[in-house]
Amino acid sequence: MKAGERTRLVRGLRQESRRFRLLVIVIGFFLVSLTFVFVSKPDAILFGLNGKLPVDQAPTSILIQQKVNEPAGASRKTSTDAFRGDPKVVDDEADVKPKGTGGGDEESRVLSEPDPTSGMMEATPNRDADGHKSGEEMLGEEEQSGHAAAEQKHKLTLPTVSNYTIHDAEDTENVKQEGINNVQPVQVQGSKPLCDFSNFRANVCEMRGDVRIHPSATSVLFMEPAGSQRDELWKIKPYPRKGDEFCLSHITELTVKSSKVAPECTEYHDVPAVVFSLTGYTGNLFHDFTDVLVPLFTTASEFNGEVQFLITDMALWWTIKYHTVLEKLSKYPLIDFSKDSQVHCFKHAIVGTHAYMEFTIDSSKAPHSVSMVDFNRFMRGAYSLGRDSVTVLGEYPKVKPKLLIIKRHRTRMFLNLDEIIAMAEELGFEVVIDEANVSSDISRFAALVNSVDVMMGVHGAGLTNCVFLPRNATLIQIVPWGGLDWISRTDFGNPAEQMGLRYKQYSIGVDESSLTDQYPRDHEIFKNPIAFHQRGFDFIRQTFMDKQNVKLDCTRFRPILLEALDNLNP
Repeated sequence: MKAGERTRLVRGLRQESRRFRLLVIVIGFFLVSLTFVFVSKPDAILFGLNGKLPVDQAPTSILIQQKVNEPAGASRKTSTDAFRGDPKVVDDEADVKPKGTGGGDEESRVLSEPDPTSGMMEATPNRDADGHKSGEEMLGEEEQSGHAAAEQKHKLTLPTVSNYTIHDAEDTENVKQEGINNVQPVQVQGSKPLCDFSNFRANVCEMRGDVRIHPSATSVLFMEPAGSQRDELWKIKPYPRKGDEFCLSHITELTVKSSKVAPECTEYHDVPAVVFSLTGYTGNLFHDFTDVLVPLFTTASEFNGEVQFLITDMALWWTIKYHTVLEKLSKYPLIDFSKDSQVHCFKHAIVGTHAYMEFTIDSSKAPHSVSMVDFNRFMRGAYSLGRDSVTVLGEYPKVKPKLLIIKRHRTRMFLNLDEIIAMAEELGFEVVIDEANVSSDISRFAALVNSVDVMMGVHGAGLTNCVFLPRNATLIQIVPWGGLDWISRTDFGNPAEQMGLRYKQYSIGVDESSLTDQYPRDHEIFKNPIAFHQRGFDFIRQTFMDKQNVKLDCTRFRPILLEALDNLNP
């Protein structure tokens, strides 16, 4: 063999040897890495597969498993701030006018496959990382985590349905025992549908588990546990005027769906969420209460302030006007859907509010059987009103019973107010005159209403202030001509009685109506006013409400005030 060929052969053998050694090194490194992944389960690898959450925001089930695998005495410093939402406060540029959405369709339920191609979504793991475990597994994990938790310097609340709490303690055994005692039952959705559209007036969705609210995408996602076959998609406008297409055309439509994919959580909240709208008919005192405040109380009062409000179609002026009520129902800053780009994660979320008949609560269906008596008590407490019940006649000999007459300036005015005042004072009342309108100072007017024993006025939004009356006070409603008795009783009579108030309804006669100045006495509007109801509510409002004033027959009305006085007797 020639020298040149021998040299080339040696060089080739050396190259083959290097390749073989490199191959052995690669295979060995791969085997070691694979063993490390399956045995150690480090956070970097785990969350690389997850692709969703940073380590310091991981669900409890992962964090606890991680603590089990840490060496004894290891300490992990994690700020509780990482688990607490930082809701944005609405700013001064919020739109105060209704915003059309370009559609007035009613809410509808649609069953479809989740869209895995949506740009706002990322894949979530198939495993159940939301704390949905058996009680035995959770107890075991909590006991194992006790040693690591003992060295933490602050209480740590972890964002998971299981609501674990790890407490600071000097003694490891105490930590273990306390952790076991603090394990709470896991509340899950079960087979219950995400939404209930059976109510004639309001649609409501309620979810328990891993819920993600993404305001900028107008979506609410319920993360399905492993093995779930749930497949739901709902469209909802969170304002309780179901069927009113004109009203709902100004309300933002939200998508509520079950899904196995979701955007990454950026804000964690350890309190429930309630999502509702402020557009619609708000701005009218009656609708402020019947469409928002009463339903919101019905839905959120059970949480005793530990609830986060998220508002679609924000009206900043409205939140300022009713800030006292909102702050009493929720301890947390409001989140404005239109100005929030975070992905908020909750363990419990309610979209929409529970509503029933006008300005009432159906205690047989309401959460925890709350009632209008509770609402009346709540409103008095919210505004720190001093009187819980009326003053018994004669209890204070020099104190006269007080009568508040709600005055109107544009429509349904009292044309003989001075005569009415003189009659009431003759009967022994101290008479107070005031007007309630959209610009009224709620706190001042609430204190005035709470100070009286009887309140009277012509049918209208001002009578909504009866929510501030003390128990057993009397509300007198003057019903204009036009067959409006049923509307009047529905709007104010039934609610007043449900609040524990006395209620009197006085329907005026033809001679007490200013319509006699517009129509001849033999006109059909006086003979059969109900027939005109077939023309719709707009005609009723324009004819019988907006174009009618009242000249009260004091002789005919006098017995009503006497009955109100009699109600004050012991």
